[in-house]
Amino acid sequence: MAVEILVINPGGTSTKVGWFRNNEKVFDKTVEHDSEELKKFDHVRDQLNLRLNGILQAMAENKVRVQDISAVSARSGLLPPLEAGAYEVNEAMIDWSLNKSRLNHGSDLSGILARTMAEKAGPNVKAYIYDGESLDQFGPLARYSGVKMIPRASLGHLLNMREMGRRVAERLGRRFDEVNFVACHMGGGTSLCAMEKSRVVDAIPDDEGPCSVERSGKVALKHIINLCYDKPRAEVMSLLRRDGGLKSYLGTNDGREIVRRIEAGDEYAREVFESLAYQAAKAIGEMAVVLKGEVDGVILTGGLARSKLITGWIEERVSFLAPVYVEPGERELEALAGGIYRVLKGEESVNTFTA
Repeated sequence: MAVEILVINPGGTSTKVGWFRNNEKVFDKTVEHDSEELKKFDHVRDQLNLRLNGILQAMAENKVRVQDISAVSARSGLLPPLEAGAYEVNEAMIDWSLNKSRLNHGSDLSGILARTMAEKAGPNVKAYIYDGESLDQFGPLARYSGVKMIPRASLGHLLNMREMGRRVAERLGRRFDEVNFVACHMGGGTSLCAMEKSRVVDAIPDDEGPCSVERSGKVALKHIINLCYDKPRAEVMSLLRRDGGLKSYLGTNDGREIVRRIEAGDEYAREVFESLAYQAAKAIGEMAVVLKGEVDGVILTGGLARSKLITGWIEERVSFLAPVYVEPGERELEALAGGIYRVLKGEESVNTFTA
């Protein structure tokens, strides 16, 4: 009998929906939600029916039935620190997401959306999250930031990077829990992690490391302090998180436009573009040090990994550390489905969330 897994990934203004049969994707769809309509809701929990209707519509368009669901897998919101793997959605998780989360973001609805769909499917269907946003496997040394009241946090594109690590390990004929990888996800923001035998033992979030398409990455603190006194908070946040990186230097966040400029002979555009690779390569070296140089592979992923210029420049600088594996784009829906497929097959256990 086929295993049918519904996958839900709510974002700020959209909900990604996927359907997997025996771990093979049947369809995926991004349901866009009108930003003006979303403004009518005081709290994200008030968007529940809007999001549910979008999921049901996507299923109807692709001719799959609620009663055929074997399990529901969702990307979590920002919960307290979690271990890797699957957690069954329970009342404590939903209460935390809806009443205690500081985000007020679409991802806070993940648990209740998943459980509601599971309840619609039948009494024996369960809802899960997998590799939650707050996945935390740091050791004590990785938590020191330099300011006692601000511990370093395990943040980044960890769901996608762990999935890419699992895929590369499989390609190498190795078990994920017996290899070490440094992964670098490059997109609107760039984050990295060190995976030691599948565990994320350290990570560089998109505001602690390389600049990217829209993020400034780390900038000398004295300049940030001056900015905070000279400009309103919202403007500072925009400079660092939406108008930084490539957009700051070249006035665009469109990589294709930048490549066209480079091909037309724009040397400044080429230099700025290469600076992203240069900074990413330095950060890869930092994560390799965490693993004491015992690195089985460097994984380049995210949207920018589609650029052969970027991946080529990085490989020139880091290939002495380990073989470089390019896995462009993101596989978050596949990660969410694959984790729960392994749970249903008895290959992975399920954790219990407690607040």
